[in-house]
Amino acid sequence: MCGIYGMVALRAPADCSPFLLDPMAKVTVHRGPDDEGRYWDRGFAMGMRRLSIIDLRTGHQPIANGDETIWTVCNGEIYNFREIRRELEAAGVRFRCGSDTEVLVHLIQHHDTAFVTRLEGMFAFAIWDTRRRRLVLGRDRLGIKPLYYIEHEGRLIFASEIKALLTVPGVSRTVDEGALQDYLSLGYSGNHQSLFQGIRKLPPASLLICENGGYRIERYWQSPAEADGSLSEADWAEALSSAIEAAVASEMVSDVPLGAFLSGGIDSSAIVGFMARHSERPVKSYSIGFKGDAASEVYNELPYARLTAERYATDHHEVIVRPEVARLLPMLAWHLDEPIADSAAVTTYLVSEFARRDVKVILSGVGGDELFGGYNRYLGDYYADYYRRLPAWMRDTLIAPLVQSMPSDRHGRLSGIARYARTFVASSSLPFEERYRSYVQVFGPDSLERLLKNGRAGGIDSLAEAFSVATSGDGLNRLMRVDLMTQMPNDLLMLTDKMTMASSLECRVPLLNHHLVELAARVPAALRIDGRNLKSLMKRALGDVLPLEILERKKRGFGAPFGAWLKRDLQPMMNHILSKQSVERRGLLSWPVVEETIALHMANREDHTDHLLALLNLEIWAQIYLDGRTASDIADELSGEVAVAG
Repeated sequence: MCGIYGMVALRAPADCSPFLLDPMAKVTVHRGPDDEGRYWDRGFAMGMRRLSIIDLRTGHQPIANGDETIWTVCNGEIYNFREIRRELEAAGVRFRCGSDTEVLVHLIQHHDTAFVTRLEGMFAFAIWDTRRRRLVLGRDRLGIKPLYYIEHEGRLIFASEIKALLTVPGVSRTVDEGALQDYLSLGYSGNHQSLFQGIRKLPPASLLICENGGYRIERYWQSPAEADGSLSEADWAEALSSAIEAAVASEMVSDVPLGAFLSGGIDSSAIVGFMARHSERPVKSYSIGFKGDAASEVYNELPYARLTAERYATDHHEVIVRPEVARLLPMLAWHLDEPIADSAAVTTYLVSEFARRDVKVILSGVGGDELFGGYNRYLGDYYADYYRRLPAWMRDTLIAPLVQSMPSDRHGRLSGIARYARTFVASSSLPFEERYRSYVQVFGPDSLERLLKNGRAGGIDSLAEAFSVATSGDGLNRLMRVDLMTQMPNDLLMLTDKMTMASSLECRVPLLNHHLVELAARVPAALRIDGRNLKSLMKRALGDVLPLEILERKKRGFGAPFGAWLKRDLQPMMNHILSKQSVERRGLLSWPVVEETIALHMANREDHTDHLLALLNLEIWAQIYLDGRTASDIADELSGEVAVAG
């Protein structure tokens, strides 16, 4: 696990001095505090910061093949490297060390770019061929590890984090208006662009091949689209249980201590259960909880986490989060590179800091909801079918006005139901794709038009682009494929990577093992979700692994009660960051719309938690990355605002 960075000349006389790597290394030291390395050639330079996990003694990067004509740096882990190594050794290849990264230089020598299909793991790599003068960048199938690039002054520059690219003299910090629109719409920017004009993400399951003064991007994998109806539910459940266990076992390979995030949900509990089967000592488990008011208790999962911890006798640790997070937000914004409107960034960072005291590697249950049907939004078609059977007059004159008049909030049972009902009723008559967009969007098209000072800009609509790819299969499987292409890499995996690496902690996600993803994609929708029973097949598959209380509990996201905090403890911080003066000085948003959003949330008329989190994180990000303020300076300012008000 590490941070990688480098540059290649597209045309002479582009500057690719190895000295340009120094600030790139310094700014990403948190990704690899254990080691540093670099390699340079005519018109090329690359480097890395290493967090040592496998082959601690001799796994120094960059790594070369036998005659040193091919060099590589890799961020991540290749879980099947031992099998690949045995095959290559049988073909006469001699290895210099025991690192998983070394298989890359030999595989590409034998199979050219098709080698990437042999890899199982999470990775972002750069491979330089000195003879062909060719650079190959690659990213894993699901986008677990990030990789950014920019074409600048005759060079292609790449790095694991945007902040490394920004250290190169002359790289602009101009906002990409199309990406800004995508961010405000979905709470994250899409697969290709970033909020910085010209800085792009290498999409998941893709290679960037740079040679002869140009470059192209090739996709090497796609999740299956068609379900397989030939197996019974019992057969699917058995296959699923075996596949999850195999994925967990394969990702427990480590030369350093490892543990598990345990939220108390089905996914993380399953990871811990299978880890316990394959561990010779108690699994170290880490949970995060909230205490205090009713809103905090809604998000508190510690009692459920303890059930799994007790069942498997884990070495269990808990940390309580309180609403004194104003000081945290600027530091998290710096680590994220781009704002993400997801409170899970806070909880992921805090539990990572907590776990890093004991372990260097953590396993997480990220991905289970997208693969096996864990989100309420997947029930939209189910409820819409019944709702449309009601007389139109009843829907229009009775139900719609009623749900619109109800208070909306996510921290109480009835107000939470009202929030879902309002979204459902408003979108029930929309086409399939637009109805789904209404469930996942932050600011809708009309709101966005009013919010943006210069109106909606042209640019990539990442959700529409994903639907254009996911054209086949039943409706539910299409939605899950769209999530795997959008929210998964650009929100959940991005914040997981950045928040764990902020603590120099490697996070592995066994449920996104690509064999397991392919298996899940072939499961018929009716088995993944039985009526309105979310994750029905997964629950059956884990019947002998998890306590009944875990299997039958309602879904609860791994976030924080931010909406409630903004109405109380964090209100002074919000008022300061989103003041009229601040919004108008930034010049991106319309102050009356921001003011209205705050007022509706404070009055419980609308639940605007995600909207306000998007606006807050955007302004904090802008102060750091556009204005040049330090995260610590902003943190002092915000914590001061909260302290004075308190």
